[in-house]
Amino acid sequence: MRGEIPARILGESGGALALLDAFPLARGHSLVIPKEHYERIQDMPPGVGDAVFGLVRRLAGGVDRLAGSTLVAVHNGRGSGQEVPHVHVHLIPRAEGDGAGPVHSMFGRARPLDPGDADLLRDSLRL
Repeated sequence: MRGEIPARILGESGGALALLDAFPLARGHSLVIPKEHYERIQDMPPGVGDAVFGLVRRLAGGVDRLAGSTLVAVHNGRGSGQEVPHVHVHLIPRAEGDGAGPVHSMFGRARPLDPGDADLLRDSLRL
């Protein structure tokens, strides 16, 4: 981190940093980012991923206390809505009735998964 943009640092761990979002969607909206540049989650080495998501886990309880629940979100690549090409995990305080809705509301109506397509997807995504 070069310190070029002022930030309200919440903590750090290994290769990760937690800070308040400069343009929050809710009071307490926070970000966890790797200290080194990686555009996508799969670009991060395992130790960096562990540092990022370990810090997410530690911060989630504090964010929960602000509104009762936390939305944890990652936009992984430009097509997913990633505006800054650097891995960043959003922790957004959420409460019933806040108007944001569930993740499925971003895409309209969900359709049941076709069993044949489900098998193809399983086979192509299986680890």
